[in-house]
Amino acid sequence: MDDSSLSQTIADFRSGADHFVRLVDMIDDNRWDGPGLGDWSLRSLVGHTGRSLTTVVTYLAESASTIDLDSTAAYYASIQGYGDPASVLQRGVDAGLALGDDPRSSVKALRARALDELDGVDDRPLATPFGGIMLSHYLPTRTFELAVHGLDISRAIGADVALPASVLASALSTAAATAARTGQGEQALLTLTGRSSEPISVV
Repeated sequence: MDDSSLSQTIADFRSGADHFVRLVDMIDDNRWDGPGLGDWSLRSLVGHTGRSLTTVVTYLAESASTIDLDSTAAYYASIQGYGDPASVLQRGVDAGLALGDDPRSSVKALRARALDELDGVDDRPLATPFGGIMLSHYLPTRTFELAVHGLDISRAIGADVALPASVLASALSTAAATAARTGQGEQALLTLTGRSSEPISVV
């Protein structure tokens, strides 16, 4: 990926992070323990979404010597069926609690740190629990998470705030590529064109 493409990937991530911060700023003080997504409270949902920022910082500090995942879609294909749902649930709860008494400020600090780490960075292989992957391929996974969970937060608080166009485009591209990689491409196309209502799952 050339420098201009990496710059666009970082710009998409920045827009997703900014959108996330905006949504968190809209949460009333009495809503944090209310419904978020599934068994998650709103605090836990925000905490889980914040991991899209913290993992960038963590993985930028861990260089990989090999490339095991050759694309964003390969990353998502590698995690299909991975993880115990109870563990995922608990990580969200723990991340929400870690936001402390002022979750809005905590989320802003997470955003600032992630963007500081990306400032002037070159594309390079990162070590993740699922294998080595280039930053330019990993970062769209974080934009995807910010987009999808941004929609979850919007629905939970009844906000009518559209995703930034570039963030939505990036997330849709990731979803389509992952569907194709995991054997769901034709079904995704049928669903998107109104020829089927059968659901697909890319994460």
